[in-house]
Amino acid sequence: MPSRAFSEAAVEYRRESASRRAASPLPRRAAGEADKLNLESAALPHVPIEPRPLTSPAVAPAPYPVEALGDVLADAARAIAAKVQCAEAMAAQSVLSVASLASQALADVRLPFGQTRPLSLFCLTVAASGDRKSSADLEAMAPVRMRERKLRDAYEPLENEHKISLAAWRGQRQQIERQKADVEARRNELQALGPEPEAPIKPFLTLSESTAEGLARHMPSLPGALGIFSAEGGQFLSGHGFSADAKLRTAASFAGLWDGQGLRRLRAGDGLIDLHGRRLACHLMIQPEAAAGVLGDPVLRDQGLLSRFLVASPESLAGGRLWQEPREETEPALSRYIARVLSIFEAPALASNSAGNELTPRALDLSPEAREFWIEFHNSVEKAMRLDGPLALLRDVAGKAAEQAGRIAGVLQIVDGVNATSIGADAIGRACQLADWHLLEATRLASEALIPSVIRDAQILLDWLHRKGLGAVAAAQLQKEGPGAMRRKTRLDPALASLVEHGWLVPIDVSRRAWRVEGRPV
Repeated sequence: MPSRAFSEAAVEYRRESASRRAASPLPRRAAGEADKLNLESAALPHVPIEPRPLTSPAVAPAPYPVEALGDVLADAARAIAAKVQCAEAMAAQSVLSVASLASQALADVRLPFGQTRPLSLFCLTVAASGDRKSSADLEAMAPVRMRERKLRDAYEPLENEHKISLAAWRGQRQQIERQKADVEARRNELQALGPEPEAPIKPFLTLSESTAEGLARHMPSLPGALGIFSAEGGQFLSGHGFSADAKLRTAASFAGLWDGQGLRRLRAGDGLIDLHGRRLACHLMIQPEAAAGVLGDPVLRDQGLLSRFLVASPESLAGGRLWQEPREETEPALSRYIARVLSIFEAPALASNSAGNELTPRALDLSPEAREFWIEFHNSVEKAMRLDGPLALLRDVAGKAAEQAGRIAGVLQIVDGVNATSIGADAIGRACQLADWHLLEATRLASEALIPSVIRDAQILLDWLHRKGLGAVAAAQLQKEGPGAMRRKTRLDPALASLVEHGWLVPIDVSRRAWRVEGRPV
């Protein structure tokens, strides 16, 4: 399945978006109706003017190619989307990231240039409050929670036994050290005693947040394959690990884990920490305002962490989620998904240490046909990165697209068959579709990220005015009833000034700071 030309696809989506908006304009009431203003000037003859657009027409996200996930994951994504009434792209991100969490312990992908890469995926989903992030996450994470419960049940007796063994070992060691025997005799006894009993691995597969220091300190006692999963990812990305002082080292640590390099740190208090064979998957769901700050962060972009994320920002379904009776196929689809993911978690993983958390995953080679698909996709993306190409300004993301396709293909292949030893043409073709979609999405979001914050605020305010059908409005009304984020004067006034500058608001009472609303929703 070769990749489409990115520039042609972007134009196609822009046309589709404009056609949809033209076909269903929002209703508009007459000037002054239900606007709670009684201004004489509002009754003056109204000479319509043509406002200037605040920005270029928005490009709607392309439909997520959910069928490319394969039967089990695609059916689960559709089932979750139908059950909680969220966007399919959100549900798809959730199930794909969980599949990555389970698969990364078992295999790596060997790309045509000979190097292996983990099956770890970093996913970032942008969705507003009320878009059912937590509900979708709850459904997708069901097999993870089931697996963790089983691990906890096995952990408790092991932990009790370890405490007893450790106490006995420490007591015996103290006795040996206190003996007045010669050094050689004590040495032999200590050697016979052996090393400190090894603690059992803690029964956690995911964390909602962590600093780089926290991971380095606690990873020796955690499973070799972990996940950072949070439906409130903004808290993680605005927490201590991403403070101004810690952001660079946190980003570098997470990027290194994505690359499969493990963690190596030297600190005065902790000494040398050198962790190999660790894998980390990630899925963060964040709100649009937080996303704007993250996606536009020069430190995270220059360091390379952002280019490792598969980003999705689906359109909100709020306002159209009328009640639907549960579908018959929903629960069977979710049951198949849970059973398949649990089977992957339960498959034995290769490791180089007795604790089992220094992973040595097998390498999945591309079949000859898959290799051809991958090379074709690689070349199409590379050509699009030329100076005059559609991906010229997004080379950091585009440069990893072919690797992302390989990683996704490995995950899809493990989901298709947990004992897979190679990646077939079907899996790589579907993975290229998904990687291509994420490239288009990254291009769309990059163009939106360049919009100044005051223009974004002005657009939020204008959309609200048009939804309300207001013909006139005053600043006092907006500070009391306007969009929640815009009621503060420090944000409201610049947005109002921008709307006046572009002709969307025309002053009708300067002393009362009142304006006539122009134009129609676009």
